[in-house]
Amino acid sequence: MAVHIRLTRVGATRRPAYRVIAIDSRRSRDGRALEILGYYNPLTDPITLKLDDERIAFWMSNGARPSDAVQRLMKVASE
Repeated sequence: MAVHIRLTRVGATRRPAYRVIAIDSRRSRDGRALEILGYYNPLTDPITLKLDDERIAFWMSNGARPSDAVQRLMKVASE
């Protein structure tokens, strides 16, 4: 099973918020996640970003690949 770490959309119409999840790569964007790893809300000022670095490191050590968006968020969170 190929696991990806990516964003899934939550929130109301025109008010997006996102969860960072570990998910099987064959599932749809809003499919059932293996684990929720954090959340991201771009509409707050400043943005709200919380990532569980320990669990992300666990999934990546087991072969999970983060999406480009998640890689950028991880870089922002580490600063």
